[in-house]
Amino acid sequence: MKPDLAIEAFSALSQPTRLEAFRLLVKQEPDGLPAGEIARRLDVPHNTMSTHLAILARAGLVSVERQSRTMIYRVELKTMRKLVMFLLKDCCNGQPELCAPLIDEISKSCSNSGACCE
Repeated sequence: MKPDLAIEAFSALSQPTRLEAFRLLVKQEPDGLPAGEIARRLDVPHNTMSTHLAILARAGLVSVERQSRTMIYRVELKTMRKLVMFLLKDCCNGQPELCAPLIDEISKSCSNSGACCE
């Protein structure tokens, strides 16, 4: 991942409502959620939530699919994986055993939540 794309993703996630929307959508993988349901669960007006979702989509963190009259949002796991790998690319300076606890924690988290980072 190029640094400018990582910065755009981090910028999109640096706002509380967008961060919570992203975290909510991670929990809903692979089904996603309708925009109205995201707004309802986060107690955010629909038009405000639409703006936040558009910012997340422009950053490549979520995708949207129209199903009849409903817009379904899903996390882009591929982008999330690239972002994490961007952060960890040079992790541990060639000593993978130092990163093992981090990898184990991520694996356990994915197993417990049902969402996976593949």
